Amino acid sequence: MKDLGAKKSELDPIEIASRDEISALQLKRLKWSLAHAYDNVPMYKARFDAAGVHPDDLNSLADLAKFPFTNKSDLRDNYPFGLFAVPREKIMRIHASSGTTGKATVVGYSHNDLEVFSDMVARSLRASGVRPGEMVHNAYGYGLFTGGLGAHMGIERLGATVVPVSGGMTPRQVTLINDFKPEAIMVTPSYMLNILEEFERQGLDPRASSLQVGIFGAEPWTNAMRREVEEAFDMHCVDIYGLSEIMGPGVANECVETKDGLHIWEDHFYPEVIDPVTGEVVEDGQEGELVFTTLTKEGMPMIRYRTRDLTRLMPGTARSMRRMEKITGRSDDMIILRGVNVFPTQIEEQLLATDGLGPYFQIELHKNGPMDAMRVHVEPTVGNSDADGLAQILGKRIKETIGISAEIVLQKSGGVERSEGKAKRVVDNRGQGK
Repeated sequence: MKDLGAKKSELDPIEIASRDEISALQLKRLKWSLAHAYDNVPMYKARFDAAGVHPDDLNSLADLAKFPFTNKSDLRDNYPFGLFAVPREKIMRIHASSGTTGKATVVGYSHNDLEVFSDMVARSLRASGVRPGEMVHNAYGYGLFTGGLGAHMGIERLGATVVPVSGGMTPRQVTLINDFKPEAIMVTPSYMLNILEEFERQGLDPRASSLQVGIFGAEPWTNAMRREVEEAFDMHCVDIYGLSEIMGPGVANECVETKDGLHIWEDHFYPEVIDPVTGEVVEDGQEGELVFTTLTKEGMPMIRYRTRDLTRLMPGTARSMRRMEKITGRSDDMIILRGVNVFPTQIEEQLLATDGLGPYFQIELHKNGPMDAMRVHVEPTVGNSDADGLAQILGKRIKETIGISAEIVLQKSGGVERSEGKAKRVVDNRGQGK
């Protein structure tokens, strides 16, 4: 694979500033953000007053722990525009979640917010190894989801060429990659597997494609999947992180030269990691729930937003800003099965370690009498003649590494549901008596 690392002369000065410089900038911006939220968002004024804190109480970064959390339910409770901190006519764009589990969560951006958004995605692309003038195949979904338009803005801000494909129509995706010859692709990792499958279906060698780097986000994925796709395409795969409540894609990104965790762009987003049960801030290096406070967001500031993502903070390497470990899962995605905590990424890791089984899977939770039980639906690779034996191996791996028994259900090739966006990894049928 080609060396895509950035030269220091290409970086923003803050990316390689001293920790003291970064901390001083964060404190200045944090004071502004707390005051902006308190003065302009009724929920924050009421929440701060109830907790007995005021923006003037922030004298150090550690003082942020005195302030109350924001939760996803707060966005739903203030639907649609109750958390905006500027007049509605100053909001230049609105994004929202699908609202499939209740009211949509709505976010708004001022003109300056969109400028920062573009800059942070451009910075993330550069960290990934993309350079001005190169072409990026953007297969993130466009629309109310922040991924497609967010990535689009950053590609253009970098000075690269954007191919706004969006998701779906997988044969066309492969045709355009072959015809246009982009250097990079932005896509969910699960949908990249669909693209790989389509390459193989068309009899094309993915290693002969023009792709040099894949920038994967919007769902947790493992280093095992990284190795799988890197080997298949002979390209680099890096992780991009974001969430619409804080901005969208580009809150943090891996650097292609190290691939050792995601550097958080700490000049705009202040991270904490807390114990998800007690809410207490834990030391850097300890795993817990990731919490973000926006430092420059005008349209809809977020103070101590609980992401539910599980990770730990680590010192900077390729950049001065701290890294976060690849997300292992979400506290609200965690399956508790007979007292054992299970994340879909753990199942994925064991599946990808089992040669002869494809990378597609779906977990089905069901009742076996009064007990919760798990089935894992998988499929063999084409032409594999010992699928039953491989299923037994996978079941044994899951039992030995995770500590639970799972029924492995072999589907025919193509039988596991494919995703054109975020993969639906877990189906819960426990309420249906199955």
